[in-house]
Amino acid sequence: MGKEDVEQATEETIDLKEPGLAAFLAWLVPGLGHWYQGRKAKAALYFVCIMGLFAYGVYLGSSNEKCRDGSGTIGYGRAVYFSWRDGDWRLSYLGQVGVGLPSLPALLQASRMSSHRKVWWGGFMAPPRLDLVGSSGDRDDPNFDQPTAGDLHRQLHHYFELVTFFTTVAGLLNILAIYDAWAGPVIAIQPAKKEDPPEEPAEAAGS
Repeated sequence: MGKEDVEQATEETIDLKEPGLAAFLAWLVPGLGHWYQGRKAKAALYFVCIMGLFAYGVYLGSSNEKCRDGSGTIGYGRAVYFSWRDGDWRLSYLGQVGVGLPSLPALLQASRMSSHRKVWWGGFMAPPRLDLVGSSGDRDDPNFDQPTAGDLHRQLHHYFELVTFFTTVAGLLNILAIYDAWAGPVIAIQPAKKEDPPEEPAEAAGS
């Protein structure tokens, strides 16, 4: 089978519909772009694997323990957050945001934290409070009950880095899924087999 035959067979069996829209949907929710394309088995596989890894990471990065100063509890999803503050650059979020919609609460929470407004949902995916020890104005912060980065590392121990790894890998895996939704599956083209030369008649061989 030649290259043109393989490409023709692929176009007949897989309809990518609108690849750009499929890629956006695949980023928004893992597997959604493939579901839109009718590739439901692959959609289910991506959703279960990628979202399962991300959700498990969010679960491990949660705790009901009190902060060191007793101001509040650690809360949920604390290893998934966005921050671009001096001394707290959360570069791993660039990978975590690859899972799309499930990671977007971190952007909303970071916006509220930076504008000194109370974060929502008990601090779910909110960045840690900057540790301003000895500052009298710190207690006037509406987010004073939020944990500091030191609290997160102290209470979550090694789980903080493990959760960061799990959720970042989930986002990076979804980037591969997004590319698959946009470009379609990779087809391995087998080289054409060379036909054996016809055998010469016995009489011709003996002459």
